[in-house]
Amino acid sequence: MRFTKMEGLGNDYVYVNCFKEKIDNPSELSIKVSDRHFGIGSDGLILIKPSEVADFKMDMYNADGSQSEMCGNGIRCVGKYVYDYGLTDKEDVAIETLAGIKYLHFTIDRKNANDRGIVSKVRVNMGSPILTPSEVPVKLDASLEMIKDYPVEIGGRNYNITCVSMGNPHCITFVDDVKNFPLETIGPLFESNEIFPRRVNAEFVEIIDRKNAKMRVWERGSGETLACGTGTCATVPFPTAKNAIDTAWHFDESGITCSGEEHFIRVPTTQLVKNDKTGKHTAVANRVFYHLENESNSMIEAVVVKSSDGTLSNKLRLIR
Repeated sequence: MRFTKMEGLGNDYVYVNCFKEKIDNPSELSIKVSDRHFGIGSDGLILIKPSEVADFKMDMYNADGSQSEMCGNGIRCVGKYVYDYGLTDKEDVAIETLAGIKYLHFTIDRKNANDRGIVSKVRVNMGSPILTPSEVPVKLDASLEMIKDYPVEIGGRNYNITCVSMGNPHCITFVDDVKNFPLETIGPLFESNEIFPRRVNAEFVEIIDRKNAKMRVWERGSGETLACGTGTCATVPFPTAKNAIDTAWHFDESGITCSGEEHFIRVPTTQLVKNDKTGKHTAVANRVFYHLENESNSMIEAVVVKSSDGTLSNKLRLIR
């Protein structure tokens, strides 16, 4: 089997071109290739397939073999893959996912009469956030329009949670000290709690001040990861009155958009959230690493940080 390993903000997957390769048991294969000691090492497996309703189809499997609906970092890498490896000459493509069809726009570098160039940025319309509890899904008060700052008890401790779907389910919780938060213990309790019938991706966010925050994420089926594009889309627009960042987010039918610029360097990379009236989200897409171009006068920057003790976190700050 031929494969390509790609990563967006350290959110790494093994990619297989299923126009050429046949995968009989993708769940089993995902478990094998994701093993960081005896496999390739990744957060999961992504298959690039033909589609009857779009230009391509993306099938995504987590490290534990479970299938997921959508991955923001993953779909940007799919975009770069299909152009750079010659599967398409289009600069705008549609990709079928279990969360619906997502629309990508490429920025091409080094393109001229003799060279088709390579993708330097991928902009992805992530769609509008889903807030209705039954559609996230989360089994709490069905009479509410949204589960926001809702009190629950998980693992014998009390939390206030906000639940959002970006095609895949997310649970956002604000904490006082994200660096020392016992994510390895609490993350699995959130992920598999009975209130989440399809399990959940859990984001734990510490507000530093009105312009700065730190976030760590426990991804469903993969554990702690360096970054989560759909998680960032789900987290930033919905602060509580107590835990707020100075942003002005509004959503319309244009949804949320992600993009990124490539840097082939192994240093902590940057994720940006664009702060404009459409609620467009700017984030990385890559084959090695991508770093975002500053496309707005007011943005949120989320830097992946690895401390001396190995703790991973995303640090958000407002750029004006």
